[in-house]
Amino acid sequence: MARVGDYLRSNSGGMVATSQVFASQAGVEILRMGGNAADAAVAAAAALNVTEPTSTGLGGDMFALFYDAATRQITALNGSGRAPAALTPDLMRKQGFEKMPARHVHTVTVPGACAGWCDLIERHGTMPLDRIFGPAIRLAEDGFAVGPVAANMWNGGAKLLQSVPNGEELLLEGQAPRAGETFRNLNLARTLRTIASGGKAAYYEGDIAAGIVKVVQQAGGVMTAEDLAQHRSTWDEPISTTYRGLRVWECPPNGQGIAALMALNILEGFDLEGQDPLGAERWHLLIEALRLAFVDTRWYVADPEFSSVPVEALLSKEYAARRRAEIDRDCAVADVHRGSPVAGSDTVYFCVVDGQGNACSFINSNYSGFGTGIVPQGWGFTLQNRGYGFVLEDGHPNQLAPRKRPYHTIIPGMLTREDGSLYAPFGVMGTFMQPQGHVQVVVGLVDDHLDPQAALDRPRFRIEVDGGPSGASLEAGLPSSTVQELGKLGHNVRSDIGGFQRSIFGRGQIIRRDADGSLIGGSDLRADGCALAV
Repeated sequence: MARVGDYLRSNSGGMVATSQVFASQAGVEILRMGGNAADAAVAAAAALNVTEPTSTGLGGDMFALFYDAATRQITALNGSGRAPAALTPDLMRKQGFEKMPARHVHTVTVPGACAGWCDLIERHGTMPLDRIFGPAIRLAEDGFAVGPVAANMWNGGAKLLQSVPNGEELLLEGQAPRAGETFRNLNLARTLRTIASGGKAAYYEGDIAAGIVKVVQQAGGVMTAEDLAQHRSTWDEPISTTYRGLRVWECPPNGQGIAALMALNILEGFDLEGQDPLGAERWHLLIEALRLAFVDTRWYVADPEFSSVPVEALLSKEYAARRRAEIDRDCAVADVHRGSPVAGSDTVYFCVVDGQGNACSFINSNYSGFGTGIVPQGWGFTLQNRGYGFVLEDGHPNQLAPRKRPYHTIIPGMLTREDGSLYAPFGVMGTFMQPQGHVQVVVGLVDDHLDPQAALDRPRFRIEVDGGPSGASLEAGLPSSTVQELGKLGHNVRSDIGGFQRSIFGRGQIIRRDADGSLIGGSDLRADGCALAV
């Protein structure tokens, strides 16, 4: 198990790093059975649905980057769902909403995870779903000991589950399971067996779909069987930029991975290597670069089928230079505005590298803890609230529209070398923390030459993303002198955040592949997981 000051190194047949030990074991089991990185990733995803249902599951969405060692090519899978056809801004306004509510039934978008899992296996996998789902089904039927971080999150969602349709399916005698208690989810095991035998059609056109539609409509939603039957994943061209000799890869919009790439482009113009990595000078530059990246991302990123997203212009080094010039090294900029890139838009992350050097960077999410909390009766998973990512403002690129994908926070990352060889799949989960986490761990790996575990263990910051006063939450472990100096620079800081609250800074995983083929893995101390080797 990878922990503070240590990391897992292996010359073996692969490695899996997740936020739950049982999920890491599930992925390793599949690798030992001869599966590849895609097979092991879906096995881990299914196991995480069992062991960390607050964060992830078949009622949510997923994204993945897959590195093919034979071709040195990366493919990007967008497994996010769309708004129901009958859900419009006019309907929301007629019902009294001026903005999207956080956990209302109208925030249930079509769950994309199941199709994404199946599509990843169809294109890149080697094993049938019944074998891949085997470890998760055993966990769901036999039970597992709930981890302490998962138990804390579960407890935080207990009141929600007690108040929504069928939420009791995710509780023990009406309460959240405590750390170390055994939890079984026979309904989820039934769901996994149904998908294993019938594929994604069993989810989107069969009894599971009927259960989703029934519970959503009973709660006042407008999702129909046709909305589910018409769902499709998309295979996209990944987006990337260079950073000090490495290429950083992300999924394209409607995801927010472009924010990390834009911030790294800005930071590339500063000499970070000679700075104190926990000093105010370094943290000021990172915070300001991310604020600039976010204010653009929050406007321009939307479903590209509905709005033209100027990806190439946003990622140009020339645009980064213009935005870099707006940073004042002596004070925080009080009012950040989006730029003009063209002349004249809770979660689990994990990664797998197999013995052949293939890699999968994978993220799956319900958005908020348990999403809406609404459970299709008898199926053992909650429905996401991803529609909260829409806006109702007329003219906004991310305005709600029928069959449209919302702005998406979940992003997997990948690093490759100049010759195209794999450097590392990586990611940090946690809504708007994700691009911030990507930037902070990439800087740690590249500028500070840290191993994966050390890069994950380092204290982090989390900024507000809406361009207002520069609010920044600072994790415990940062020198007091840095906290004081950031305040003098004009940052509105909230410092020394520790304990279970550290989860706001994201929970990441990294597996680095060295030139000799050896693997070095790290797993975030802010979660219950570990990196395991075959």
